Amino acid sequence: MIKTDILIIGAGPTGLFAVFEAGLLKLRCHIIDALAQPGGQLAEIYPKKPIFDIPGFPEISAQGLVDNLMEQIAPFEPGFTLGERADTLEKLEDGTFIVTTNKGTKHHAKAVAIAGGLGSFEPRKPQIPNLIDFEGKGVDYMIKEPEEFRGKKVVLAGGGDSALDWSIHLAEIAEELTLVHRRREFRGALDSVEKVRELRDQGKINLITPAEIEALNGNGNLDSVLIRKKDEAAEEFKIETDYFIPLFGLSPKLGPLADWGLEIEKNAIKVNNSLDYQTNIPGVYAIGDINTYPGKLKLILCGFHEATLMCQSVYSRIYPNKRYVMKYTTVAGVTGFDGNKKEAPKAVVEAI
Repeated sequence: MIKTDILIIGAGPTGLFAVFEAGLLKLRCHIIDALAQPGGQLAEIYPKKPIFDIPGFPEISAQGLVDNLMEQIAPFEPGFTLGERADTLEKLEDGTFIVTTNKGTKHHAKAVAIAGGLGSFEPRKPQIPNLIDFEGKGVDYMIKEPEEFRGKKVVLAGGGDSALDWSIHLAEIAEELTLVHRRREFRGALDSVEKVRELRDQGKINLITPAEIEALNGNGNLDSVLIRKKDEAAEEFKIETDYFIPLFGLSPKLGPLADWGLEIEKNAIKVNNSLDYQTNIPGVYAIGDINTYPGKLKLILCGFHEATLMCQSVYSRIYPNKRYVMKYTTVAGVTGFDGNKKEAPKAVVEAI
């Protein structure tokens, strides 16, 4: 039986940062993740993807952010159960919890924080008749190694942040880059939209809107795509390409979490965002992309904020008769569970 103060389900950025915030409160954490390594989607799906909205980092790679978070939480020595899925939740009479994985590993925790990102997921695929024929032969649904596309002709499809960010990044790598979106308007950050349009004006991106990919062509491997404009002319034309990458997001599935008695709305876990991101089960929290509440934004930054308030709530839950004062590590340093002070320019909490 693994015992801990907070059991965190999900080793993505939100789950990792929760370890740091809990450590400042002298709360121990253990993390369960179905993947074999920490980092969640950032490490598994797009480790080289640039991220632009982390405070203090004008640009950082997804894997770079994971590496920094792992270094940040090192003083607090969290435990990890990797390569196992959290399957069942049992609440005991004393208000603590037993979480058992699909491999039978049991965890006893005073609080549970679900930070499972989008849960289990698979890419959303466009409705193209022969799409499956070219999977792995020019059709990919994610970008792990951008250098693979250096000097190649690449067609991206999508209108969200991922499609915009990768368009900006690959514009300097690919020989020819085309971005196709079914609408004239984009769903991503306005700054990214403006940058894509600037690159279009510079001739670095072939931007085609409103339009859709109608068919894929090739003898074994992909060699071209058929595009249909969605305007009055409904023009169809062919573009030669080495790769077609539809970036329409991920289709999330909660998996076993859906059977835990949690209140679910649109495949996400409802939480009380006016206080501490607690679910309908007292002592069970949901933070990051897996939760939902009025005004929810699925941003890493928001997950960090939610993790911070969650840890404060857990501290009050475990130590209802204690209060604490906030100091800063520029003065006090960070003290790990071994009692040794580790330098890190972050806040520290002292219970009194």
